[in-house]
Amino acid sequence: MSHTAERKDQIWRVIDIIKWGEDYFQSKGFESPKREIEWLLCDLLNYKRIDLYVQFEESISPIKLNQLRGWVKRRVSREPLQYITGQTEFYGHPFKVTTDVLIPRPETERLVDVALHTIGNITHPKVLEVGAGSGCIAVSIGAEKSDAAILSIDVSKAAIQMAQKNAKLNKIENIEFSHMDFLNDLPKGQFDLLVSNPPYIPENEVKETMPEVHQHEPEIALTDQKDGLTFYRRIAEVITNLVKPGGWAVMEVGLGEHPEKALGIFKSAGFNNYELIQDFKLSAVNPIRDKITKLLKSRFRIHHITLQFEYDPKHSKELINE
Repeated sequence: MSHTAERKDQIWRVIDIIKWGEDYFQSKGFESPKREIEWLLCDLLNYKRIDLYVQFEESISPIKLNQLRGWVKRRVSREPLQYITGQTEFYGHPFKVTTDVLIPRPETERLVDVALHTIGNITHPKVLEVGAGSGCIAVSIGAEKSDAAILSIDVSKAAIQMAQKNAKLNKIENIEFSHMDFLNDLPKGQFDLLVSNPPYIPENEVKETMPEVHQHEPEIALTDQKDGLTFYRRIAEVITNLVKPGGWAVMEVGLGEHPEKALGIFKSAGFNNYELIQDFKLSAVNPIRDKITKLLKSRFRIHHITLQFEYDPKHSKELINE
């Protein structure tokens, strides 16, 4: 579909674009070249994937071709598909995304599952989200738990604005978004649930992620510029002020030793009722383990910590005395 290969009178059908795109992306070293062109075509034509093959004889207009050509160039430079098209899907809901916010990951849907389970039997639960981002977590919880009162905070004003747009897009009205620096300030009141997908990639590991991640996604949403544990320390420090006795904190953590290090912070703070939930179980005898590990590492979404807060006055007194 280059200018040199395209004749002025050439008609490009959907099937022609798919075949060309698959070959082109493969020549550029993409692992799933067909998926790349299918994704772009679906957004370009507002199709579902199956529509591409039902309407495969459909011709593409010159205007659409020019738009697709620009998208392909951007994708070859390793710009994420979601930023190119400006949208994605999470938990069955549409979300607008820009480079101001982290791209919602399918793996984070598990975090939403766990969060909803913890408040499932609570009437009118109060929920605090630390790190609004695109709003995908808060909006998904709000959509499934309509009687919840959700406060979602973020240090980025641009992220708050995007989250507000996505709440409006999905017609969710039980969320308040607030610009706040959680590391230096706290919201008022106590909550039944604290949920967070904080920036947890250690600073020295950011460059190890795929180009789509470290070259395009907002650094403030990826790393704390330290060891990736800053937000867990802060949550452990202030959780007794924010979460009601018997309430829950549900957080996403990273790979390797990160889950145990994060969990260790809460153990040291005296929290004994916790659960570490893994999204994926990798087997040492699995021949595709390395490939899966590479994929997961590129996304940095594999584990979650589910922590139930139980207030122990005796332990608190000991900590104060120390």
